[in-house]
Amino acid sequence: MQLSNFDNCSAKIGPFLKQPHPLILVTLLWLCPLSVPRLRAQGPPFQTDDPVPVDLHHYEFYIFGSMDGTTAEIDAAGPAIEFNWGALRRLQLHMILPLGVIAPSNNPIYFPGGVGPKAFGLTDTELGAKIAFIKEAKHVPQIGTFTMFEIPTGSYDKGLGVGKVWYKLPIWLQKNVGPWTFDGGAGYQVVPQAGYRNFPYTGWLVKRVLSDRIELGVEVFAHGREGYAAAQTEASTMIDLGGYYHFKNHPGEQFLFCYGHSVAGQTENYAYVGMYWTWGKDARKSSPSVDWMHVPMNGKGI
Repeated sequence: MQLSNFDNCSAKIGPFLKQPHPLILVTLLWLCPLSVPRLRAQGPPFQTDDPVPVDLHHYEFYIFGSMDGTTAEIDAAGPAIEFNWGALRRLQLHMILPLGVIAPSNNPIYFPGGVGPKAFGLTDTELGAKIAFIKEAKHVPQIGTFTMFEIPTGSYDKGLGVGKVWYKLPIWLQKNVGPWTFDGGAGYQVVPQAGYRNFPYTGWLVKRVLSDRIELGVEVFAHGREGYAAAQTEASTMIDLGGYYHFKNHPGEQFLFCYGHSVAGQTENYAYVGMYWTWGKDARKSSPSVDWMHVPMNGKGI
């Protein structure tokens, strides 16, 4: 089964690709909060998402690779692209077009799951709409949904796709306190196909801006049993650590990374590495190095 949380394309990103940049990996997550609220986006590289659509007439583009592996099967996506468009105020349209790999363990202990040949190719395409219902206020978090429709473009016979349209139905919340961002929520995944199960999932993320260049976050993400046809044959709870590196002199360009491992339930590993670009009306008038309070992270805000 294709990875659930991954996620984009225009010639306008060309200027950002002309110069290579060093990738800086960083350390830990500490220090104390301030008290000025502002919206920042989550989602990639984390499994927990957010209720913050892309700004009106702004765009996001990702190129990424990801992996979600259990003792039954390893599923990977990449190269994959994600595109997000701020189509209306408080409305973001979303697409992921991924190539992917499935690698069953073929261990009889997981039969009938985790058995079969390895395969590589196009997996199911993700379409979605993020809608902000309630705007963040002093004592109220921002609340919204990010409904996704997984279109069966992957080969069902090879295990690269589910073979039917399946859905993700979450509600997400976000609250900002100075350099800290708190995201969380829960959802239900509906997979109307033999061998798969409908199941709940939940994610809770804490992120901090450490400097003009670096943000780090840690999340707890949990999901129910996904069925013997999925890699996640049993329930699992994971802790993931990841973040963003913002390139100097390129405020619309970031390097994203995340890695996590299960702490309860089925043994599971999660990883994400990607590049991100954003552009749109007035996108270049501000730089993250000028004032974090007025520059939404990843180009998002409402």
